[in-house]
Amino acid sequence: MKRILLAISGGIDSMYLANRAPELFPGARFGVAHCNFRLRGAESDADEAFVRDWCAERGLDCFVEAFDTRSYAAQQGVSLEMAARELRYGWFARLCREQGFDAVAVAHNADDNAETLLLNLLRGTGTRGLRGMGDRDGIVRPLLGTSRAEIRAWMQEHGCAWREDSTNADCTPKRNRIRHEVFPVFARINPSFLRTLGEDMQRIARVDDIAEAWFRSVRDGLTDPSGAIHIDAVLALKHWEYALWRLVEPYRLSGPTFGKLEALLRRYRQEPRGTVTLGGKTFEGSGCKLVIHNGLLMEDPIR
Repeated sequence: MKRILLAISGGIDSMYLANRAPELFPGARFGVAHCNFRLRGAESDADEAFVRDWCAERGLDCFVEAFDTRSYAAQQGVSLEMAARELRYGWFARLCREQGFDAVAVAHNADDNAETLLLNLLRGTGTRGLRGMGDRDGIVRPLLGTSRAEIRAWMQEHGCAWREDSTNADCTPKRNRIRHEVFPVFARINPSFLRTLGEDMQRIARVDDIAEAWFRSVRDGLTDPSGAIHIDAVLALKHWEYALWRLVEPYRLSGPTFGKLEALLRRYRQEPRGTVTLGGKTFEGSGCKLVIHNGLLMEDPIR
């Protein structure tokens, strides 16, 4: 019998997951994990109390962890959203190891998936950012085919309680702006846009799997033991642009910066040797600088 850890915030999506878990995971045993990120004061504490009470009424183990999310975000130099993500998934993984859970179920739904797709497109992404969410690394997402409207309708029909997060109405965060301002426009253009985007993400994921298999098959020999990239070896590939993107992706070059690198290497590949100089060219990444030296693209050792 599988043991599933339900990630429950107290909001409508996670409470839908909690109430329908026996149907979604027949025969499984459940525990509940609740994160108190201490970002909304008394409201956060009330969410925690609500989840504790719900679990107590049903005899479910309830694991609660409180985080100093603001301090963590400042220390790591990341956004509050990213800090909360890192904190919760790190804790979920520890809980699974320590308590013997087989997987963590989270309540991401069809709307969340579409929002993530658009956010990735707007910030710039490779194909992996277009494939949407999925089940991976011990995380299962059983609600990706369920819309937020369907969740609300079911919860209201069955008289189930949940907590409202007051920050969801704030359109300052990009995700909320997409949810409240962009999606209504999409719905007028195509009332089935969530299903359409979901199907497209599934197709993109299949194509990305093929691209990933190809990249793994050619990767040997493209870098030296230090991770420096052999430019000529990359340019000898038929799909060298994709290989280059995958190799420099960890350095988080901006779109324009990567475009400059790609254009330079395209000229070097197409024009007679000796007419395009590569040596000494530098490219700024996020927190690093790449430099071309002796046919290698590497992190600047002087920086």
